[in-house]
Amino acid sequence: MTSEEWGQVQSGLRRTLGKSNYSNWIEPLEFVDVKDGVARFLVPTDFLGNWVERNFADKILAQMGSMGIAVSRLAFSVPPASARKSVSAPPTPGAGAASGIAGRAGRALHGAGRPLPGAPLDERFTFENFVVGKPNELAHAAARRVAEGEGRPVGFNPLFLYGGVGLGKTHLMHAIAWELRARRPEMQVLYLSAEQFMYSFVRALRDKQMLDFKQLFRSVDVLMVDDIQFIAGKDSTQEEFFHTFNALVDQNKQIILSADRAPGEIAGIEERIRSRMQSGLIADLHPTDYELRLGVLQQRLDKYREQYPDVRMADGVLEFLAQRICASIRVLEGALMRLFAFASLVGREITLDMTRDCLADTLRASDRKVTVEEIQRKVSEHYNIRLSDLIGPRRVRTIARPRQVAMYLAKQLTPRSLPEIGRRFGNRDHTTVMHGVRRIEELKATDHQIAEDLEILRRSLEE
Repeated sequence: MTSEEWGQVQSGLRRTLGKSNYSNWIEPLEFVDVKDGVARFLVPTDFLGNWVERNFADKILAQMGSMGIAVSRLAFSVPPASARKSVSAPPTPGAGAASGIAGRAGRALHGAGRPLPGAPLDERFTFENFVVGKPNELAHAAARRVAEGEGRPVGFNPLFLYGGVGLGKTHLMHAIAWELRARRPEMQVLYLSAEQFMYSFVRALRDKQMLDFKQLFRSVDVLMVDDIQFIAGKDSTQEEFFHTFNALVDQNKQIILSADRAPGEIAGIEERIRSRMQSGLIADLHPTDYELRLGVLQQRLDKYREQYPDVRMADGVLEFLAQRICASIRVLEGALMRLFAFASLVGREITLDMTRDCLADTLRASDRKVTVEEIQRKVSEHYNIRLSDLIGPRRVRTIARPRQVAMYLAKQLTPRSLPEIGRRFGNRDHTTVMHGVRRIEELKATDHQIAEDLEILRRSLEE
């Protein structure tokens, strides 16, 4: 097999495996030669070679076979350090130039001389495309500071970002990664989800590759883990994450984490890990307000006008969307894109009437915007108790009654089932939720204070 033929094999694998798998695992392979039916490759790490052999060898061999190349086995080896050739990283976006990233979505981050098996970055998620408002200004400022610190801890390590779905956590994580790439392209920056961390750990444990796993995750300059709440209740993964965390902090390396709630509110996390998460800066992204939603729409409007130059929009449509769609930025952006696409297809102006018809399902869904997490926060504030106590194991009356109130409101104001509500209250059984709901139903008819509390909380949540 020649280098040219390997290039053809790569093209076929890119189509069959998809961009992300190809960029992460196939592109780093350096073809050497074929001898006695064995195709030999150089790889940056044993971990990567073993992963490719376990997960993609059959697909590589099948692609070679379809081209008439007689290969029965693949062999991977790591060259000596002195002979290693730097694996070319994807082009780096210029600092402050969002447009310079076009075409690089789906590429995982690469560090100096080797690819890192992280999640792909989205080209849209840069600081330049992030709309800042009061609900997210602290998180944005903190993320900027970390990115401008070029990977060196800047007074808070870890940086912990938290907030509900679609509020911008992942956007900020990607923006930090892009900015670090622009400032220090030689750095080892690893961004991945907690689920990917766990999956890599389980595979390494099963295949007795823990040394490679530890070497990989503890040698990075910046470790970014999204949705860290996913490791809750997974003891072995937490154990390994704890040691990885300590090893990186001891080396003065930066750690950035995100979750859907604050560290103290994540049930099933070991106390020693919770303590370390709380040792840096914790920045929350609040639910969006009207001004922020309108700002996002106005920013996206210019993009869609370029894409659909013949589409006109009547006055008041953006304001209507910002007022009615409160669920998340993601839903808001999707609604605007849908409007422009529909108007382009049918050749009509985007008016308020057309908006109501086109987005009827989205608008109906947005009317029921209350979440269990919002209810928990409101109830905690109303009764002046800690959120961690509300969802925790304590059963004293001053905690238990507000917990039952929150369960009752969750049942009344959200579409969640009893088991789902129970899981959000510290993994409680659905029968516990059912008992709490029935108890509040009984009390509101006889206890004036409970009835008043329920009315105040309901109005607060639905306004």
